[in-house]
Amino acid sequence: ETICIAKLRELLKDKRYLIVIDDIWSISAWDAIKYAFPENDFCSRIIATTHNVDVARSCCQGGNGRMYEMEALSDLHSKRLFFKRIFGSEDCCPNVLKQISNKILRNVEASHWQLSAYQVYYPLEGMNSILSLSYNDLPPNLKTCLLYLCIYPEDYVIERDILVRRWIGEGFISEERGQSKQEVAENHFYELINKSMVQPVEVGYDGKARACKVHDMMLELLISKSVENNFISLASHSQTDLAKCDGFIRRLSVQHIDLELASILANEELSHVRSLTVMASTCIKHLPGLVRFEALRVLEFQDCQNLHEYDMNGIDKLFLLKYLSFRGTDMLKLPSGVLRLYDLETLDLRNTHIEGLPTGIIQLVKLQHLLTGRYPYSGTAHGKTKIPNGIGTMKNLQAISGFNIIKSSLCAVEELGNLTVLKDLILQLDSGGSLEYKRHEEMLLSSLCKLGTCKLQSVWMYSNDSTSLQFLDSWSPLPYNLQMFQMTTDYYFPMPKWIVPALTGLAYLDLNLIEVTEEGLRILGEMPALLYLSIAFKTVQKERLTIKDFAFSCLKRNSTLFLRTIGNVQFT
Repeated sequence: ETICIAKLRELLKDKRYLIVIDDIWSISAWDAIKYAFPENDFCSRIIATTHNVDVARSCCQGGNGRMYEMEALSDLHSKRLFFKRIFGSEDCCPNVLKQISNKILRNVEASHWQLSAYQVYYPLEGMNSILSLSYNDLPPNLKTCLLYLCIYPEDYVIERDILVRRWIGEGFISEERGQSKQEVAENHFYELINKSMVQPVEVGYDGKARACKVHDMMLELLISKSVENNFISLASHSQTDLAKCDGFIRRLSVQHIDLELASILANEELSHVRSLTVMASTCIKHLPGLVRFEALRVLEFQDCQNLHEYDMNGIDKLFLLKYLSFRGTDMLKLPSGVLRLYDLETLDLRNTHIEGLPTGIIQLVKLQHLLTGRYPYSGTAHGKTKIPNGIGTMKNLQAISGFNIIKSSLCAVEELGNLTVLKDLILQLDSGGSLEYKRHEEMLLSSLCKLGTCKLQSVWMYSNDSTSLQFLDSWSPLPYNLQMFQMTTDYYFPMPKWIVPALTGLAYLDLNLIEVTEEGLRILGEMPALLYLSIAFKTVQKERLTIKDFAFSCLKRNSTLFLRTIGNVQFT
C-alpha cells in the first residue's frame, strides 16, 4: 500500500489532475488515500463521495474543500425514475396507470427515492450486499444499537429520547471519556444518522433530529442479521421469528399476537428475555404473564388499549428492570408492584389516565426520568398529577414532567429545589383562581432559583388559563446553564427581567409579551446563542422598532408571531 501511494504521488507530482474517489467508507481510509495526491500549483481537483458526513468533513479539512450534500429528487425527477424503474421509460406507462402512479409518488418520501436511485444501476440482489458493507463497517457498539431498531415495525418514527433510554436500560452504553451514558447514547444516535444508516426525522431548531426512521430495505437486512444472531425475536402479522430461535429468546417484540402465536410462546422458555416490547395492535389477553419474564431490563407497553385485561402479577419480581413505559395506554392506576422495582431508572406514564402516584414512589431512588402528563398532538397539554411528598430524596432525577403545581403540597414544591442533577422540567401552573396559588408560586420560584445554579437546561411551563407567570421576574441568580425556556399560557406579561445576554447558553425562547420595546428587542438581539425565537404579542405596537444588522447573529428560525398586524418593525 505504501509503495503504491509513493508511486502514484510521484506520477502526479508535476501534473494537473482530476481524481474521483467513489464511496469512501471511513476517515482512516481517507487519511491513507490523501497522501497519494501531491499539492501543486496546477489547480488540481479531487472529488470524493461518501455516505458518512464525518468522512465528508474530514475530506474538506486543511484546504479549500467544499462539502455538497445531495438533495432529494424533485417530484418531476422522482416521477421519471419511478416510470423508468417500473415501465422502462415514462412513455411506456399506460395512461390508465398514470393517475395511480402519481398517487403512489405522493405517498413515498423523497428519501426512498435516494435509495431507489441505486436500484436503477444495481440489481436488487446487490442492494443487500451494498447495505451489508455499510453495516459491517460499523464498530461493534454501533452494530448493537442499530440492530436494536428492528424491534419497531416498518415506517415507524423512533423517538430519540425513548431510544436512548432503552439503549441505556439494555446495558449497551457505558460512560466514555468523561461523557455520561446519556451523552454517549445520543452521540451513537447521531452517528447512525451521519453514516446514513437511518433517516433523520423531526429536525429541530438546532439542526438535530428528534427522531429517526429505518428504510424498509435496511430493516429487512437488520431483521435477517437479528435472526442470524438471535438478537431480537419478532411476533407480528407478517412474520414470526419464534420458530427460528436457536436457544433462548433474548429480546421479544410483539407487534401482533393471536392464539397460534400464543401457543408457540406458551412452549418457549421466557425466563431469559431481557426486553419485552408490546405494540398497540397486540391483543393483550393472549400475551404470557409477567411472571415468566423474570430477567427483564426493559418493558414497554406502547399505546396498548385494554391493558386492564392483562395480568400484571409478577411485575414486582422484575428486580433487574431499568426501563418501564406505559405510555399511551388506558392504564388508570400504577400497579403497586412497581414500587418494589428499586433499580428502575425510567418510568414513563405520559398520555395514560394515571392522575396520582402512590407515596411509595419516592423509594425508587435510582429513578432518573419520571414522566407524567398528557401531551396531545393538537390542543393544550395538561397534567393533574401531584408532586410526591418526599421527592427531594430522589437525588438522581434528571427529567420530570406533567406535575401540577397548585395540586401539589407546598412541601413537595419546595423539595424540587433539592434535585441538584435535574436537567429537564415540565410543569403545569393552572391557578384556577385559587388564593393558595400565591404561596405556591413563591415556593416554586425559590426552587427554580436553586435549580438554576445546578444543571437545569430546559424549562417548559404551561397553563390552560390566564395564570400569571410574572413571578419569574425575581429569578436570581441567573440560570446560566439554561438552554431552552418555553411558556404556554393565555397570559401576557412584560419582558422578563432575568432574560439577558449573560445567559450565554439560551438557544430556544418562546414567550407571550404584552408588547416589545426597543430595549427588549436589543436585549433579545444580543443573546449570543439564540437559535429559535417565538414571541406572541397582545397589543398593537405603537412605536417603530429597529433591528440592527448585527442582532440575532445565531438565529436560524424566527417564528415571531403577531396576534395583531403591526408593521412597525424596521431592519437596518
